[in-house]
Amino acid sequence: MASQTVDTDNKEGMIFHFRGSIKSLPGKLMAKLVEFAKKTKRLGREDPRRIIHSFKVGLAIALVSLFYYFEPLYKGFGISAMWAVLTVVVVFEFSVGGTLSRGLNRGLATFLASALGFGAHHLASLPGEKGEPILLGLFVFLLAAAVSFLRFFPEMKARYDYGLMIFILTFSLISVSAYHDDEVMRIAYERVITILIGIFTALFVCIFICPVWAGDDLHSLVANNIDKLANFFEAFVPLYLKISQEGEPEMTFLEGYKCVLNSKQTEESLANFAGWEPGHGKFRFRHPWKKYLKIGSQTRDCAYRIESLNGYLILNTETQIPEEIRGKMQDACINMSSEAVKALKELAFSIKTMTKPCSADSHITKSKIAAKNLKSLLSASLCKETEISEVMQAITVVSLLVDVVACTEKIAESVQELASFAKFKSEKPKQAPLRTSSKISEPEHVITIHQPSSLPE
Repeated sequence: MASQTVDTDNKEGMIFHFRGSIKSLPGKLMAKLVEFAKKTKRLGREDPRRIIHSFKVGLAIALVSLFYYFEPLYKGFGISAMWAVLTVVVVFEFSVGGTLSRGLNRGLATFLASALGFGAHHLASLPGEKGEPILLGLFVFLLAAAVSFLRFFPEMKARYDYGLMIFILTFSLISVSAYHDDEVMRIAYERVITILIGIFTALFVCIFICPVWAGDDLHSLVANNIDKLANFFEAFVPLYLKISQEGEPEMTFLEGYKCVLNSKQTEESLANFAGWEPGHGKFRFRHPWKKYLKIGSQTRDCAYRIESLNGYLILNTETQIPEEIRGKMQDACINMSSEAVKALKELAFSIKTMTKPCSADSHITKSKIAAKNLKSLLSASLCKETEISEVMQAITVVSLLVDVVACTEKIAESVQELASFAKFKSEKPKQAPLRTSSKISEPEHVITIHQPSSLPE
């Protein structure tokens, strides 16, 4: 009897819990919907171009779907019209360069593979029925192996990997299908035509309706990264030396350099897509996009040293620098950092306005002189002080600051090289504004990169 009572109580408890779960489902569902709406709103605010891109993709797919909706068009191509829809899906990318890259790769690969496939079928049929399958298998093996090996070359993989994959797929399908299907010529012809229609539709919508240029994004990204280094460098010295300020800098300025450390893949993708784009706006044909990669690499080298400096802000709260040493460092550190900040700000401003930097070299020279004086002061202090541990932290920080100045000099040389190749304007731009408060004056530009799909259709 007792066991039956316990079982009854358990069943009633499970029923009550089940009913409670059912009642709470609408509340949970509503919470999920609200959270999804907030995420959608945030994504749209970060980069409104994402919303426009979604509408562009829908428009392109709707246009090529007309081959199915209108009977005369459907009769002309039949089921092959589906290749136009599939082509738009796999070709349409966020930027013009990305769409051009995948579209041209797919179009050229399909055309060349189709021509070679029919050529291989014709050659294999010459010896007769017995030798045809052997020669076809040999041709498929040789071309597939050779093209697959080409995909290992870094230059080929970066620009033509998708096209090489489509080439292997199309050549193999045509070579194999032609052996038993007499209508393979008509099928291949319809497929090539519908693929070209899909590519031209995607390119038309991508270029002529609110285009997103990868070159513009790369240009802005490199300039903003240099600006973030200047913002950190400007805020670091007063915080490290505990110099009172009107407004304490926000953590956004101190941690803005962190996104610079992870920008390599984005810069390489943008540079690759920008190389496919025609001349547009202020960028002429064959703009030196690779120079931006060099500047980006040197900017990351500087950011790595800044990351080490950031660690000393936390350490400085625990280990105090002697007041005497701090007083000796203050003027030289401020001079060195202010001149380096001016140089970085002018270099970023020079890239944004595409004008040659005029006074960056003089700022760097003054910063190097201040760094030399600072090292001399610390060397003298090290000789006089009995407690070496009190000075070692300051010496390490100064060494990192000197390295940052050296990195700034390399960045300036690369920007001068870019200005020469890209033919920047020679007139002197307005002085780049320095940060006077802890508030962010303008929103950060979001760079959106869509990695290409790996689907081979």
